[in-house]
Amino acid sequence: MKTVEQKNIEIVTAFIEAPANRRVLDRTDQFFAEQLSEAFTDRHYAVDEILAQGGKVTARIVITGTHQGTFAGKAPTGRSVKITQFREFRIIDGQIAEHRGWFDTGTLLPQLQAH
Repeated sequence: MKTVEQKNIEIVTAFIEAPANRRVLDRTDQFFAEQLSEAFTDRHYAVDEILAQGGKVTARIVITGTHQGTFAGKAPTGRSVKITQFREFRIIDGQIAEHRGWFDTGTLLPQLQAH
């Protein structure tokens, strides 16, 4: 029989990997968040690491994509990028009740610099 944590990890993993949820995963309170979907139109989300404790699940997500639109004032470079996003989820009765996230612009922006 699966533990609560195992079930919650499955719920969150399915949510992250469903293409229909890309726009939801793009939303954070960060300044550049709205530009993400326009600048990296081919982005893909994959769970890199996931931890659960009771109803709380924390995921490290890897976003890959191609810089095809302006992001943080940087014109499109055509470069492939790898972005780390962290998200915290709260699961109640087998449903995602809330979640919030942030992505690592500190490692993204240098990938868009001229070489």
